[in-house]
Amino acid sequence: MVSEESSAAGLYVHIPFCRSRCAYCDFCSVTDTGLIERFLDALCTEIDACPKEFERFDTIYMGGGTPSLLSLRQIKALLEKIYHAFLVLPDSEITIEVNPADWGRDDLVALRDLGINRISVGVQSLDEKELVFLGRRHSSRQAMRTMEDAVVAGFTNMSVDLIYGLPGQTFSRWQDSLAGVLRFGPAHLSCYELELKPHTPLGLQYERGELEPRTEDSLRDFFMRTSLFLEDAGYLHYEISSFAAGMDKASRHNRKYWDHTPYLGLGPSAHSFRGGRRWWNHSSLIDYLRDLSAARQPVSGSEDLDQGQLRLEAWFLGLRTRKGIDLQQYRRRFCCDLLEEKGPLLKEWETAGLVEIADGFIRPTRAGMAVADSLALL
Repeated sequence: MVSEESSAAGLYVHIPFCRSRCAYCDFCSVTDTGLIERFLDALCTEIDACPKEFERFDTIYMGGGTPSLLSLRQIKALLEKIYHAFLVLPDSEITIEVNPADWGRDDLVALRDLGINRISVGVQSLDEKELVFLGRRHSSRQAMRTMEDAVVAGFTNMSVDLIYGLPGQTFSRWQDSLAGVLRFGPAHLSCYELELKPHTPLGLQYERGELEPRTEDSLRDFFMRTSLFLEDAGYLHYEISSFAAGMDKASRHNRKYWDHTPYLGLGPSAHSFRGGRRWWNHSSLIDYLRDLSAARQPVSGSEDLDQGQLRLEAWFLGLRTRKGIDLQQYRRRFCCDLLEEKGPLLKEWETAGLVEIADGFIRPTRAGMAVADSLALL
């Protein structure tokens, strides 16, 4: 938790286009790339109409969808628009998500020249059969080529996304993907458990009884062994799904979501937060375009969080990070002493090896992070 007055905000830009939909994905995306120019015009309109209380930013994150479907010319124009409209501080973290094989080495060099200093590569797996199962449109060889190109292009802050817990996946096969990615020395890894979301192709297969999901015990085993493997390789497990080669390589942007730092979201389905208020845009690209063409904010909904709700979120989010909960800061912000309020429960968790209480912090252990969502409900 941080003071809003002293913190620069984060800016998220959602690019809602993909050449094809992955079998597990329920993010906001469309495959009609003919709408890209119209979307970019609408995005510029949204930028011009943004709330002025966001005074300065020190992170920009372009996600999707597939931002690497945009041309370098379009990305350059978008960044110029952002820098003209907002105060972006020096040494800001500027991230773009990239699908393997969309851009070659020269394109990645050009991205660096545009000031983008962090790249997130959506590898997901280096196993060909798993890539087909997930509906990815790249091969293992293309993924490795993109990671190599990013390193040669000068990206010293490369993040790689991977997915584990596929039906029938062995830990040995998962470890092969991890080891293959580590050959390229990424600064950061995001390792996500496969979720069978409703209305996705994999979710529908599950509903029809065609897929058998992993058991909780199996997924917990994957989680624990992944954490041990990557920490043995020198990575810090700093959030449930996130590993970094030192805290200086942790995602500065994502950390804003976890400690109630203000953030502004642009594009369809993007969320924003400031001063206890959260709001979000239409998840439909058509609705988003319609509202902006009619000079209306493309906001679909909002909520005002009271101190009790913010307090519960701070508790929940704190248990998901290795930093944990700063007891003094929590007490100052919410007028609540956690050690007094939850003392017996915390002692029980500490005895069970789920949390550590020391130096003014409550920190989840590796075992605690494996069940953090359940802990937060108690």
